[in-house]
Amino acid sequence: MTDKSGREPKEQRLGPVVRRREHVQPGTTDQRLLDTAGPSDWVHQDPWRVMRIQSEFVEGFGALTELGPAISVFGSARTPKDAPEYDKGIRIGKALAEAGFAVITGGGPGAMEAANKGALEAGGTSVGLGIELPFEQGMNPYVDIGINFRYFFVRKTMFVKYASGFVVLPGGLGTLDELFEALTLVQTQKVTRFPIVLYGTEYWKGLVDWVRGSVVGTGKASERDLELFHVTDDIDEAVTLVTKEVGG
Repeated sequence: MTDKSGREPKEQRLGPVVRRREHVQPGTTDQRLLDTAGPSDWVHQDPWRVMRIQSEFVEGFGALTELGPAISVFGSARTPKDAPEYDKGIRIGKALAEAGFAVITGGGPGAMEAANKGALEAGGTSVGLGIELPFEQGMNPYVDIGINFRYFFVRKTMFVKYASGFVVLPGGLGTLDELFEALTLVQTQKVTRFPIVLYGTEYWKGLVDWVRGSVVGTGKASERDLELFHVTDDIDEAVTLVTKEVGG
């Protein structure tokens, strides 16, 4: 791009951005927008990603803003349908729906599918927040409202913003990620009145013992941080614990 004198400009203004010297870009923003024969690599650049991120927040907020009281249920996508954990997931989903809460899951198979199925069968609202992955996962058929996200951090925001608590079934790395994210938000008081229930004492025992012995025991967390979550094998207790502060 040259100015009227045919020389390369020393300064270029692109909206709020000023570019000078060797950072001046060829052409103008309008020119690149309207030139259909131009390069397409701009859709992979960070400024465009910001717009995609913004659009995901807008879509998520728009779809869930009138959801009403809800609980997020996490658990492994690898839980088989004939496993006891799958049946427990169905029963938890049903109990939450019967208590007047929508059920939010990651929308995938396994424990997530079970919770969605239970909510649907009980006449509640079943929500799935999917994520774009390199391997096919797909939205399970029991989801009433499904949203697929490109970005994990946008999806995580929806899990926390539109739920008033978490029920965490046995799961893998993704489940642990969501669990510790929630614990950190509560510990740092980024969210308040947010109960977290771990379902399955045998599964969670090793993790809880490690947190108590290694993390709290060496001063990396305080004793009262162990009160940020509850562990139970009783479905009624899990539902009561995760909903009592919302219901009064």
